[in-house]
Amino acid sequence: MSTPNLLGISGSLRAGSTNRKLLRAAVQEFGDVSYTEADLNFPLYDGDLEAEKGVPAEVQTLSDQIRAANAVLISTPEYNKGISGVLKNALDWVSRTQNPWADKPVAIMSATAGRAGGERTQVMLRMCLFTFRPRLLQGPEVLVAASSDAFDENGKLLGDMNQKTLADLIAALKSEMAR
Repeated sequence: MSTPNLLGISGSLRAGSTNRKLLRAAVQEFGDVSYTEADLNFPLYDGDLEAEKGVPAEVQTLSDQIRAANAVLISTPEYNKGISGVLKNALDWVSRTQNPWADKPVAIMSATAGRAGGERTQVMLRMCLFTFRPRLLQGPEVLVAASSDAFDENGKLLGDMNQKTLADLIAALKSEMAR
């Protein structure tokens, strides 16, 4: 197989977010891969805007990136017990394109300031993705709690449990991609 194409989607817009760091740690763990990180800086979904101007070019770009990827990694914070508005907005917009998610291997992870590491955001994200019919990995769950302390100054993921569950998730994603 040629070098796989992996798309990373962060549920946070912040350049230095711990979810972006987690995506990059996952890419390191993956090894030889072509990696693209999605840009979710879209207007809020508005049916009137869509009717007037169509699907924004940046949304179509994300849809095309999902379609072209061999697999998608999503890492998201937990905001008020759920997924971020940024991620939900992106899912809503992409749903207005021809479904790029169908049968796509997708792994999810979360890095949060809280002590549970994003359990609720992962449950909600699974519910939001269900309708698109991806091949969504059921685990292992990568739940990075107290995420501001979970990476060193070079962005390396710390903690034996975090490193092991990330390695196991990437191994499972590789297996799903090969199926």
